[in-house]
Amino acid sequence: MQEYEKAMRPEDITRLFVERSNAGDAAGVAALYAEDAVLAYPPGELTVGREAIRELWTKVLAHRPHFEPEEPLPTLVNGDTAPTSTPPGDGAGARAQVVRRQPDGSWLRILDQPEFLPPAR
Repeated sequence: MQEYEKAMRPEDITRLFVERSNAGDAAGVAALYAEDAVLAYPPGELTVGREAIRELWTKVLAHRPHFEPEEPLPTLVNGDTAPTSTPPGDGAGARAQVVRRQPDGSWLRILDQPEFLPPAR
């Protein structure tokens, strides 16, 4: 198994996600998620577990999408968990994740809501 740079701060995950996605590295993207992570994608569905997330990203990245870096919003850490978010530049409404500190001090996503559009009024 390939060794990947670890996210040593919750905010590092956003940068690593963009780098690995733009490189077409689905396994590298999946390595940012805990084994039991839940990803709310595709819209209206849940993808559960690192292996399922890797399979999903293999399909998504086959289309060679390009991701732009988004500046993470300030992170609030409480013990071994933290919410992270970025203001999306693509009009997706909102992005939010929850990350958990690992025994080695690195961070992995456990919950990921990559896009959320509020209901139209």
